[in-house]
Amino acid sequence: MMQNPYDFALALPEILLLILAAVTLLIDAMNKAESRHITFTLSLVTLLILTGVSLWQWSNGVQGSSFGGLYVVDSLAHFLKVLSYLAVGATLIYGRGYAEARGMMKNGGEMFSLTLFALLGQMVMISAGSMLTVYLGVELMSFALYALVALRRDDLKATEAAMKYFMLGSMASGVLLYGMSMIYGATGQLDLTLISGVIGSGQAERLPLIFGVVFIVSGLAFKLAAAPFHMWTPDVYEGSPTAVTLLLGAAPKLAAFAITLRLLIEGLHGIAVDWQPMLLILAVLSLAIGNIAAIAQTNFKRMLAYSTISHMGFVFLGLLSGVVQDQAAATGAAYGASLFYMVIYVLTTLSTFGLILLLSRKGFECENIADLKGLNRRNPILAGVLLLSMFSLTGIPPMAGFYAKLAVLQALVGSGHIAIAVVAVMLSLIGAFYYLRIVKMAYFDEPEGEAVPINNGIITSGLMSVNGLLIIVLGIVPGGLMALCVSVIESSLKF
Repeated sequence: MMQNPYDFALALPEILLLILAAVTLLIDAMNKAESRHITFTLSLVTLLILTGVSLWQWSNGVQGSSFGGLYVVDSLAHFLKVLSYLAVGATLIYGRGYAEARGMMKNGGEMFSLTLFALLGQMVMISAGSMLTVYLGVELMSFALYALVALRRDDLKATEAAMKYFMLGSMASGVLLYGMSMIYGATGQLDLTLISGVIGSGQAERLPLIFGVVFIVSGLAFKLAAAPFHMWTPDVYEGSPTAVTLLLGAAPKLAAFAITLRLLIEGLHGIAVDWQPMLLILAVLSLAIGNIAAIAQTNFKRMLAYSTISHMGFVFLGLLSGVVQDQAAATGAAYGASLFYMVIYVLTTLSTFGLILLLSRKGFECENIADLKGLNRRNPILAGVLLLSMFSLTGIPPMAGFYAKLAVLQALVGSGHIAIAVVAVMLSLIGAFYYLRIVKMAYFDEPEGEAVPINNGIITSGLMSVNGLLIIVLGIVPGGLMALCVSVIESSLKF
């Protein structure tokens, strides 16, 4: 039986999210005074519903393409969508108190409706089967995030950050779109599977194809905050309200990684020898600039921004490691290692920025590294999670970050890039300095001023504890998650 080219059931999560996001927006518009409480609850319920639907589809083997190949559902899509729901849900729980204390919801619950629309864009990106869908998802997510960064209308830093993000983001979107247009001109196709077929048959125009790849890789590097396209990251991370910074730094990275896999692995793997050197340059620059620049930072959010840049270098190292592998199993393992690294990075980002949100209070922004002094005396649980997070980012066993780095380095050595693996290790050692400095301040320095005890709600404290526990559990027994990452890559992508 021929598959229905417009199978709406495949897109059930997106359809449900669109309806519920619209309902959230209407409730916010009709009742500004109390809508923030209703929209917060409705947003969490929406995420629970979406998680249940995606898990049901995944467990029942629901997959395929719809809308003429524009939309794709596979194991990779289910996996990344579920992770996105969980990341957004944790962000909303961590950030609600922060947002209320700073008047970000005095005009209603627009923060939650914008977050849901940003999530919708991320889901479209994750299930993109065509360059057209990739661009639509990127723009839907980006415009919602631009508005979220500028949500504190009376904050000059937030307004400046929003302008920088909008201007540079628009330029990056234009670069990405221009690259797609050149790929279309070279192959005559927008569908990623068809593009791969044209390239494999040798019928693509070589020159515009290579130029298109250069522009596409540049646009993807911007979305992933990789050097030298990182210039927006420190300023936007620092200037944005911390709750929005977490929205920028967690779930969108999963979506950006998804379109990187779709475009480079699914569509352009036939010319991998051309984009592999680009990823190599991006990886080394990201590791060098991110780790070296982070040393000089006194602002915690800005330091974490440079940390993000360095970790994207490891993600690219995993991707380029799969290119020269002779066996499909080894290639899948390399791409799976990169996916595993991204998942662990997002998990650690939730804990680090979540800590900043929980430590901040009305009239006080916990943004400077010095604000963490003596944290162990004020709240041992938060100090413990901070220690686990910093150790994981450093790559100290038995934290999850150690195994993530080890998996990428193994793939790198297996692909013959031994010298690059040595460089990556050396640059990571630089990062150990500024991560361990945070732990030293939290445990061994005297707090500045009076040591005010930190008390958070049961839900937020429990979520933070689970967040920290996952970091160490996934480091001790990483095999299940790693096997899952490799499995979804091998079952979803053709290489």
